[in-house]
Amino acid sequence: MEIKIVETGSVNVLSLQGKMDLANAGLLKAEVKTLLEAGKCKVHLDMQGVDFINSSGLGALVSIMKEIRVFKGRLTMSGLAPYVNEIFEITQLSHVFEIFDTVESAQASYAEAPTA
Repeated sequence: MEIKIVETGSVNVLSLQGKMDLANAGLLKAEVKTLLEAGKCKVHLDMQGVDFINSSGLGALVSIMKEIRVFKGRLTMSGLAPYVNEIFEITQLSHVFEIFDTVESAQASYAEAPTA
């Protein structure tokens, strides 16, 4: 998995490319942990380039969300491919995560919603 990080305002956008599985989940978790330790607690995952996700990838996302909450931050995501979106619907994680259609709409929500 390839991860590109761009800081836009107070939000760190991680653009993900590739598969989100056991082999790559640790890499994403490590990147997010580094951001959190640097005090960057507003994280957006641009999932447009993720073409596959399995239970290990879902587990990593849940773990990331819990870690961000410990730091009193916020996690959003956007750009879910149809296959990935279907997995989120089946597992009902679509009700747990804040999922937006676009990176821009997610970023706008950070301006609208105060975080603790």
